[in-house]
Amino acid sequence: MKLSEKYSARPGAEFPMLFQRILQNTIRDFYRRQKVRSLWTTPISALVGADSDDEHDPLETLEAADDSKPDESPHGLLQRSQVLALIEKALQRLPARQREAFVLRYWEELDVAEAANIMGCSEGSVKTHCSRATHALAAMLKKQGIEP
Repeated sequence: MKLSEKYSARPGAEFPMLFQRILQNTIRDFYRRQKVRSLWTTPISALVGADSDDEHDPLETLEAADDSKPDESPHGLLQRSQVLALIEKALQRLPARQREAFVLRYWEELDVAEAANIMGCSEGSVKTHCSRATHALAAMLKKQGIEP
């Protein structure tokens, strides 16, 4: 689709090279997004059960990944709750636009266009806010001794 939308006026001999580059960039973008999401977030849908109607803080309950072996000891539970509290405080210290972009993109799993539409700004602004938020969160959490 990108090839036909953006490069339809180009000579046909350039199509194979353009297609290859578009494909490489699309794959690279996909894996970058997956890496960032897996480093910093768990989807809100995984934190809150679909059948829960009562109000509670989704950061208080975190489901472990299927391939992980959670430490269910009281010490492990305490550590996990402390880490989640630190992450929540770090999110609160972000500027409002960065926090909004970060939550929409990585917790709500919206794409850039949807987040830009909700925020009322350009897609480039969403990308900038997300990048700044990610770097700021990493720095704040690293100061607290939390490594991704």
